[in-house]
Amino acid sequence: MINREYEAWVRDFEAERQRRATVGDPAWTRGAALDPALVRSLQRFQVGEDGDGSALIGKAERAGDPVYAAAVRLFVAEEQNHARMLALLLTAGGAGTLSGHWSDAVFVRLRRLLGLRVELLVLMVAEVVALRYYRAVRDGAPDPLTAEVAGRILADEERHVPFHCRRLREGLSPLPAPVRRCATAAWRALLAGAAVVVAADHGPALRHLGVGRREFTADVIRSSGPLAGAMRTGPGRSPAPAPDESSPVGA
Repeated sequence: MINREYEAWVRDFEAERQRRATVGDPAWTRGAALDPALVRSLQRFQVGEDGDGSALIGKAERAGDPVYAAAVRLFVAEEQNHARMLALLLTAGGAGTLSGHWSDAVFVRLRRLLGLRVELLVLMVAEVVALRYYRAVRDGAPDPLTAEVAGRILADEERHVPFHCRRLREGLSPLPAPVRRCATAAWRALLAGAAVVVAADHGPALRHLGVGRREFTADVIRSSGPLAGAMRTGPGRSPAPAPDESSPVGA
């Protein structure tokens, strides 16, 4: 079954791909002055961005909507571009990348447990945490190249969140209202736990960026309410916006 609403998302992703090609990469040759704590933090986020997305793409294709599946493939390509830019940023700062990290392994295992809905719910945890993290890097990093890369990634994440909200609304809408409320409440609890873990694990980097652990955690949790509402909105109610309908959901 084809949902024509996703044609707008495909156009949005394709337009962004063309814009990236026109603008080109940041000037990597100028180098980056990276604090050691920020290096360790960026390395962990780079691992999280780096993946082929095969499980998500496969589930999207099996969902039976080729337009949505095409949008997911374009989303995955943007995430891979984030990993590429972070790797180049680390290289510009004289650092390398990690082969893996326990936090990414946990998220991958959780995402692959069940079907598309669970995959997207867990993915949304990572996306919402990323919104606050990249905003902290963009606004707090004293190095211009680092701030530019974080700003580019943040702009993409602000488009990704409403894209996933729309699909989750469709996935949850057939369920009874109490079940939808339970599902989104569980998602908010998982997000809160993830925010605490990230704040603890990346605390030194966040301090370098001028953001306290409590502030980071509180901001992530506060952003979850409107997003949960967008995900559980029942049939006939206003869903999360498509890219040509409204501005993206932010943190």
